[in-house]
Parts: sequence; structure tokens; C-alpha cells
Amino acid sequence: MIKNYILDTNVMIHDPFCFYKFEDNHIIIPIICIEELDHLKKRDGIVGYHARSAARELSNIRKNGSLSEGVKLESGGTIRIELNHMDFTQLPDGLDYTKNDTKILAVAKKLQEIYEPTQTILVTKDLYMAIKGDAIGLDIQDYQNDKIETDDLYKGYMDTEMYSKDIDAIYSGGLMASEHLKSILFPNEFLHIKSLDREGHEIIARYDGQKIVPLKYQTEVSWGLTPINREQKMAYELLLNPEIHFVTISGGAGSGKTILATAVALQKVIEQGQYRKVVFVRPVVPAGNDIGYLPGTEEEKLRPWMGSFYDAIESLVDQKILKKQKETIGKGRHVVYSEKPEFSVDDFIEQYRRFGVIETKTFTYMRGRTLSDALVIVDEAQEITPHLAKLMLTRAGFGSKFVFIGDPSDNQIDNVLVDAKSNGLVYTIEKMKPFNLTGHITLKQVERSPLAKIAEQSM
Repeated sequence: MIKNYILDTNVMIHDPFCFYKFEDNHIIIPIICIEELDHLKKRDGIVGYHARSAARELSNIRKNGSLSEGVKLESGGTIRIELNHMDFTQLPDGLDYTKNDTKILAVAKKLQEIYEPTQTILVTKDLYMAIKGDAIGLDIQDYQNDKIETDDLYKGYMDTEMYSKDIDAIYSGGLMASEHLKSILFPNEFLHIKSLDREGHEIIARYDGQKIVPLKYQTEVSWGLTPINREQKMAYELLLNPEIHFVTISGGAGSGKTILATAVALQKVIEQGQYRKVVFVRPVVPAGNDIGYLPGTEEEKLRPWMGSFYDAIESLVDQKILKKQKETIGKGRHVVYSEKPEFSVDDFIEQYRRFGVIETKTFTYMRGRTLSDALVIVDEAQEITPHLAKLMLTRAGFGSKFVFIGDPSDNQIDNVLVDAKSNGLVYTIEKMKPFNLTGHITLKQVERSPLAKIAEQSM
């Protein structure tokens, strides 16, 4: 049955291309939402960018007809801008009639009456709008198109059992996966295999798309750091494998996401020169990625937001680094270090930043760039929208590797435009898992400290 979907402004900010995802139904946009887009267009960061993108898409659509009368879409539905029917008489006195949200509710309630019995639904990502809309009798829905439907997010590994002869075959170089396993495994998924007939005989292995193979990098040391549990060993395998170009790592606070990725980045860029530079990217939330009001250069503005990277680097820059008189940067360039006790992580990063080996960025400064021969780490990826995640990955040039890290649980999300099932991290985990050049792992154990472990598990 054909439905009417009334879009709140935040839906268009979440996904500027949402107009094409309602099949053959009718889309209605209250004029006040266009006014809100106009107000948001000058905002720095992703909010302003998405507001402008949504307006451009509406402009493209209006080339095919009048938006006030309705334009036919290729999906078979229509889209129009509602100019009238802002009727407050059906709203309770407790609402503030000067607020735009109340005006949108007034339009939606009136259209519900006009179009009855056709179902009219208000689509919003605003929790308070949803509560108020439900209270006045509206049908309310969240924007579902890019939500991950499953409650069991892909974790990147499975536990299974095999006979010892098969485990021995894996140790010897690899075992062709059975048809049963092929049907349930994704490329670069890990298996913790225990023996059915020999106690204590086990292996952690990876499915390479054809065979189950032993881990290759689990004993490798990156800047003095080695993995200390099975999931960290799996993460290292993905991070160190040059044939895997996109890695996602999820896990709670203290599980090692940032320090693992940072250690591998410093090793691959500074020690080995496999990549030309490392780019640390972090969304600025909840300020909407707007750092324009802060004083100083781009790096100075970003410093407060890059604490996790600075902490990780500070932990990794140990005494053996400080005692070196020379350190290779990239390919063939050098910098001389002093052994002054006051040597700081800021000094270290600034040395490499001057050579273009380390960059710290927010998403505001990533549009239009192509990142080639770079290792790009996106921290707090649960704060970005699926659209922004896609935008980020399309920056990938030849020879680059992208790593998304974050904790997708609801209590770790400050961005009102996303939730645990609609953020850019879970979206990319689910959408990218079928491909040979991608891999994911969920870190479970908290390794930061006993106190951090108790807090993560008990509070």
C-alpha cells in the first residue's frame, strides 16, 4: 500500500540522498525543513556539507517538475514540498509553537487527517520529536534505509572444532575449506579451532577466501608492542597484511583499538617506509565538526580532539626511541633527536609533521582529497554517518590502507544523527565484510588496567 512519508530535517542531514530510498511512496517535506537546511548550509563540517548536498539533490529533482505540485521519481513515488497546513489547533497547549519542531508536528498532524485512511508517517531521527509525535497520535518511524538489521553484529571470528589431522594441515600451510565452512565464512574471517580428538591441540587461523591458513604476523613486534590476547592477534593480522586495504576494529574502552592501530602505523610508515605517511582522522562531536571558532592553526585547533592518538604515541615512544640520534622518516629522510629529558610527544609528532609524515585531520579537511600511499586511521568511527563513511573511503588512492576504529554501543555515541545500528562503523562492517581486501575484528578483553576492566564490565 502506498504511504505518505513526511521527512524531518535531520533525516536529510543524516542522508542527503534519502529522497531516492522510499520506493514508490510519496515524500512530503514541510517548507520549514527547507528553511532549516538554508540555516545550516553555512555550518562548518559534515552538518553544513550534508545540508548543501541535500539542497543540491532537491535542485536536481526540481528540474523535472514543480516541487510545490510534486515531482515523479524514478522509483515510482513522488516528492513535494508542503507549503500550507500548519494547523496548531490539534496540538496541545504544552508545546512551544515558536519552535520549528512544533511547526513540523502541526503540518504532519494536519496531513494525517487530510490523507486518512492512507497511512501518513513522520520520519525523524530526533528522539524528542519522536516522543512528542507519538504523544499526539502520529505514526513515527526512524530512517531505516541504512540501519543494520541484525542484533548480532559481525565480529570477525568464530569458534569451531576439527580433527587433529586438519589442524596439522593448517599448521603445514593451509587447509581447503569444506563446502559447509565456505557457505558461512567471509574472507579474512578468523577461526579459533580446537581439536576433537587431542586435548590442548588448537590453532587460531584465517580464512583467505579459499583456504584456512595459519596466522602470519602474530609474533611480530610493532614499536615494542605485541598482541596479548587472541582478538588482538587477529587485529594485528589484519593491520599488518598489505593485501587487506580496509580494516575495521570495534571494541570497548581499553581493549587496545587505538594503540594497536597506531603502533602498526608508526612501524609501517616510520620504520619500514611501506606507506608515505600516516593520517589520523577524528570526527569533532558534538560540535558538528565545527572547529572554525577555535584559535590557532588547523593542528592547534585539533589538538584537544586528538588526545587518544597522542596518548597512544606517548605510550609507544619509549626509551629506545629517545636514545636514538637519528631516526629514518619515510624513505631516506632523517631527523636528529636530542636526549633532553623534557622530550614530549608533541615534539615527536611535530618533527614528523614538518616532513609530512604525520597528519592529524578532521572530516572538514578531507573533502576533495585523494590519499595515496597512506595509512589512514579514523578514530571514533561510530560518530560518523554511513554517508560520511562512504565519502571517507572514496578518498582512498593507490597504495593506501584505511582503518576504522570505534565502539558502536549507544553509550559511546554523541552524534544525534546516528545510533548503534545506523552509524558509519557498523554500516561499513556489515557492507564490506564480503570482500577479499577487507577485514574486521571485535576486541572483547579490556587490557588497559584492572580498574578500566572493572569499569567497562560493571558500570
